[in-house]
Amino acid sequence: KEFFVTVTVPSVYPDELVWVRDFAYSYNEPIARNYFWHPAYDDYPVVGVNWHMANAFGYWRTKLYNQALATQNTKNKSDIISTEDFRLPTEHEWEYAARGGHESAPYPWGGPYIRNAKGCLLANFKPGRGNYPEDGGMYTVKADAYFPNDYGLYNMSGNVAEWTGCYFYEGSYNFLSDMSPDVRYDAKDSDRPREKRKVIRGGSWKDTQYQIQVSTRNYEYQDTAKSYIGFRCVIDLAPKMKK
Repeated sequence: KEFFVTVTVPSVYPDELVWVRDFAYSYNEPIARNYFWHPAYDDYPVVGVNWHMANAFGYWRTKLYNQALATQNTKNKSDIISTEDFRLPTEHEWEYAARGGHESAPYPWGGPYIRNAKGCLLANFKPGRGNYPEDGGMYTVKADAYFPNDYGLYNMSGNVAEWTGCYFYEGSYNFLSDMSPDVRYDAKDSDRPREKRKVIRGGSWKDTQYQIQVSTRNYEYQDTAKSYIGFRCVIDLAPKMKK
């Protein structure tokens, strides 16, 4: 019997044309030409990647990480052993990290307001009825823009929405538990579009205030790349064996 399923990802390089394709009647050609090439965008989040490409990056990063560990000269062998892979977070791992220890808070910084005491917006999103530059960025901003949450994580709300590893099902909360906290379905290319939906979290530079709340769920199709969706990886680490 076969216990392995091989998945081929045709392209792992971001789709540069998402900036033009996503917005039919706007002049986004300059950002399409520069976003993935000009050094001014080196610290900006990656966009234009679908769910499969994000997973492929996790496999590549795992290989690179293990190669780096193997070259380390250390007396503690536990420091050079990694049994886990980089992967996309579950949506509940993502929400836990986004809250930054603020239980039931609507935003990573706590809330309930989206501005600080000086009136400055605290995330990159669509303020009001569409004054995009008001928060300091017309499109995306640097990955470390604004203040981090109490876990030291930047832009968990706004800037770009983020892929998770979970299948999007409207009623999934009805049968989740602490020991079974997520719903997964590995959709094939031949499956129905509904079965290819994956959860995205965090909202983006083009989304409203509601979408950037840490509890808001949304979805995109796993084979679709957008100019407002990126990702970040997580890894499970064993506890340190030394005191």
